[in-house]
Amino acid sequence: MSPYRYLAFLPLLYCLQAYAFTGSEACRDCHAEAYDNWQGSHHDLAMQIPTPDTVLGNFDDATFTLNGVTTRFFRRDDKYLVNTDGEDGKATEFEVAYVFGVEPLQQYLLPLSRGRLQALSIAWDTRPKADGGQRWFHLHGDEAIDYQDPLHWTGPYYNWNSRCAECHSTDLRKNYDQETNRFSTRFKEIDVGCEACHGPGNKHLVLAKSGKLASEPHGGFSTALAQRGQWALPAGEKIARRTEPLESNAQIDSCGRCHARRGTLGKYHYGKDLLDTHRLALPQQPLYYPDGQILDEVYVYGSFIQSKMHMAGVVCSNCHEPHSLQLRAPGNGVCAQCHAPAEYDAPSHHHHEADSTGAQCANCHMPETTYMVVDPRRDHSMRIPRPDLSLVVGVPNACNQCHTDKDAKWALEATREWGVNYFDTASHPARAFHNFEQGDLRAVPRLAQLANDSSAAPIWRATAMEALGRAGGRETMQTVAAILYDDNPLIRTSTVRSLEFMQPGQRFQLLSHLIDDDITSVRMAVAESLAQTPLAQLTPEDAQRLRALFKEYESILAEHADMPETQMQLGVFRIQRGDSAGAERAYRQAITLNPQLIPAHLNLADLMRGQGREKEAREQLQTALAVLPDHGPTLHALGLLETRSGNAEKALDYLGRAAQVESTGTRHRFVYAIALHDLGQPEKAITQLEALLRDAPSNEEALLALANYSAELGRRQDALRYAAKLTSIAPQNRNYRQLYQQLSR
Repeated sequence: MSPYRYLAFLPLLYCLQAYAFTGSEACRDCHAEAYDNWQGSHHDLAMQIPTPDTVLGNFDDATFTLNGVTTRFFRRDDKYLVNTDGEDGKATEFEVAYVFGVEPLQQYLLPLSRGRLQALSIAWDTRPKADGGQRWFHLHGDEAIDYQDPLHWTGPYYNWNSRCAECHSTDLRKNYDQETNRFSTRFKEIDVGCEACHGPGNKHLVLAKSGKLASEPHGGFSTALAQRGQWALPAGEKIARRTEPLESNAQIDSCGRCHARRGTLGKYHYGKDLLDTHRLALPQQPLYYPDGQILDEVYVYGSFIQSKMHMAGVVCSNCHEPHSLQLRAPGNGVCAQCHAPAEYDAPSHHHHEADSTGAQCANCHMPETTYMVVDPRRDHSMRIPRPDLSLVVGVPNACNQCHTDKDAKWALEATREWGVNYFDTASHPARAFHNFEQGDLRAVPRLAQLANDSSAAPIWRATAMEALGRAGGRETMQTVAAILYDDNPLIRTSTVRSLEFMQPGQRFQLLSHLIDDDITSVRMAVAESLAQTPLAQLTPEDAQRLRALFKEYESILAEHADMPETQMQLGVFRIQRGDSAGAERAYRQAITLNPQLIPAHLNLADLMRGQGREKEAREQLQTALAVLPDHGPTLHALGLLETRSGNAEKALDYLGRAAQVESTGTRHRFVYAIALHDLGQPEKAITQLEALLRDAPSNEEALLALANYSAELGRRQDALRYAAKLTSIAPQNRNYRQLYQQLSR
């Protein structure tokens, strides 16, 4: 072979070298201070080989017993060993492969078959003994979790390869083989090294050695993360501002890759918008309270981008030193960087004694919620305490999280005595979201106003847009037209998702220009929204564009085929595409990966019912009910199935049980009431609807049913009262006006 033929491969070889990872040690000589700060940080210690220096737990033949299972921690030679219940429920000996984390708890990774590493759910509390630490504890408290439960340490939710590895190591390659159901996971560095945030460093090193750093943008890296900026106090003001506006979210998006509640979309692209590689969870229940406070564990990013700090241009490194991860200053000093201490770090502002717990900015504006039993996390939405919202929508407030012996009414009166008045209680977005979830469509105009508000945080606009999509109607369409092509990809993504109320053909007309959107999250949402589009009705060019999009969608999901939720998502997509057989395979695979994934059972049962396979559908639902006997959606689905089968007694039993356990929303209670009426029990139907109305006084469906059922029973005054309420809620609704007029005669 001619040696010149190798020249053809040189551009490719250079490209591969440019994007090669070099390891953190390569950064040490030129960036000694950053490297030294990183040493010993939580990033540096994210994952380690077990040694006497790294293992913090008691392995001196210690035991931990919970729900009849005794776990033993011991050493043999230089190995750290755990004897506990394995994936078959039998006591098995495992060697600790890695230690995971350092503070306030440390977990241990144990190997299982098929290349899996699993995080043991019995962890070591690393806090001092005086604070309750230096003990073994279970991450689920006293909850009984056996080997058949997906929350068992051998189950899918404690799998390191899928759930943990991306954020605890550098340059991870999951390497999952769907055919063999095996992992061959690899990483460049065991911990979170320099390149985990900055990206592959080989090109930067080459440029540095040749003295050409200035010739390439960002010194050869994909992006620059140093966005702390300069801040100054304008004359006469008490809060600093950026001297130059923040031009991108590069830094917080880099942090958000791991410090966010999100799903991964394909391979990570350094320097790209977070939404290009991840699907972000919005501040919706059950992850957040209606006002956006943290409820479930959501990892900072989704809270922070709600905040006024984010909107003002604050980035993570304004408060945290990015290499050591420590706060920039102790106590209130972090906030005092921008908030004049004379104004804000004073009793006239915080109304507590100086240096007391209540005088600490973070305790009032960033209250803690404890997860994993011992790990307190601060809410980074940085809001003012709102006891008024606690009273009207039931959200927590920082006052009562400290003053646990008092109630929200006391807190509200106390703040009023300080001269604090809340003038937006009725119009606050939390009220609109809460009321909308209760079926009150009068919240729709407020949600539309929020979605259209260019001064509001994009994450709130996106959340409002998705709620509007569930309502449909004219205001939703007008808002869609206004913001579908917004510059912010989060808003575009949610606006695409909001179009489910429209016919597929209408959706295509709106979304055809977004099929080739630059951001993966947007394209994924477009694929889901257009899955039902009949390709035969499109031009050949448009049909080909959609086929390419659908292929990309499935290829991205294939990279995460090891996750049961991904198989669920794939099943839903294939149903929309008319591929029932493919959908069934995906649902069954989801159940194989997690036999207790109830939504997969429900979707599979619905698919079977639609094919006339009612016996199989019933068996699938009964399997789900055996997993969770009081699961409302399963009971509801069984009730509907028995209704269609003509088994009235069974149907009412299931629907009634579903209504009884319903704690959020009103759908199950409403359907149960309708079933009572249709099966000859109108009095009981009215009683059920009246109870529903006490929780959701503006629910139009319930009011309309009550008006009609009352009229049927000759209770004209009751019917008239319900109809009057309907006309006051929706004065433009012609049907409500006609009903009221008929009852008034």
